[in-house]
Amino acid sequence: MSLKKDIISKALLNTNPSIEYRFYTDDIDTLEWLDKTKNHTSIDIVKKEIKRLQAEYDAQAYARNRQYPSIGDQLDMLFHDMTAGKGSKTGKWYKAIAKVKADNPKPE
Repeated sequence: MSLKKDIISKALLNTNPSIEYRFYTDDIDTLEWLDKTKNHTSIDIVKKEIKRLQAEYDAQAYARNRQYPSIGDQLDMLFHDMTAGKGSKTGKWYKAIAKVKADNPKPE
């Protein structure tokens, strides 16, 4: 399932947990209500929830983009730095972590 479909599905369930629906594209306007009683959430409310969820997802891009080395690799770097007697800002571990932070500055 695509990210857009995931967000649409979550928005539908957030607005009405008992809702029954089906859609095949990333477009909310292709939504088919399976609840024939017409007792479903307004499409405008669902669209607002989609926007909210998308903004929440976008705000987390910073965290998703920070690709640190695996914990195992970091421990190995620290071990080699300590064995080589390198200072805290001269070793491989510090440089690897500093690069990730420099490449992905925290948004204000």
